[in-house]
Amino acid sequence: MNPSLRILLVSNSTVHGCGYLDHVEEEIRNFLGRARTILFFPFALHDRDGYAAKAKERFTSMGYAVDSAHAARSPKQAIAETDAIFIGGGNTFRLLKALQDLELLEPIRRRVHAGAPYIGSSAGSNVAGPTIKTTKDMPIVQPRSFEALGLVPFQISPHYLDPDPASTHMGETQEERILQFLEENETPVLGMREGAWVVVENRSVMLKGSTGARIFRRGQTPVEVVAGDEISGLVGAPNAI
Repeated sequence: MNPSLRILLVSNSTVHGCGYLDHVEEEIRNFLGRARTILFFPFALHDRDGYAAKAKERFTSMGYAVDSAHAARSPKQAIAETDAIFIGGGNTFRLLKALQDLELLEPIRRRVHAGAPYIGSSAGSNVAGPTIKTTKDMPIVQPRSFEALGLVPFQISPHYLDPDPASTHMGETQEERILQFLEENETPVLGMREGAWVVVENRSVMLKGSTGARIFRRGQTPVEVVAGDEISGLVGAPNAI
């Protein structure tokens, strides 16, 4: 595992009763450390200008300078020069397609492995895994492949919802869909409930937040984990390039 890797993956940017990133602000401040400049990637939403303005306002209030990759003359150069990277939520297929079309996956991967902190929220967390096969989003566009950044060796399933035993809905539960994924794939899946996040640093994968998560592995019973659990033994730890 590359000891310089620093990755914060958030299930959702807003929880009920709070504003944008309010529930994870303290974690973000601690995580970013000495970083002062952040490059934001708004590609998961159609209104990139509006999304970038929202992120800039929020991070400016925390004392950080924010630029948006969509407005950069050279996004690749902006990636190389920024202190930290933040990829926001929205539609994961649209996000991945944009990153592929602009050929930004490898520059982001290289910058993070060089030590730049990476923050992902929802779709931005999805693309940190090997693929986006466990996203719940509708495929409104078609990326070249499902392969993503591969910063962590496990799949992310943000906004994880537990099966409701009282529900009369006859469609598949999220757990059933993840188990179907594991019928065809070996990669562990971290189902993060809203209000949960993981921090990857110092050779560990630590679950934090208020709601816990569920880990799915092929051929094994799902495991319930709570805030404060170190879970690299269950999902694997990132390796250096």
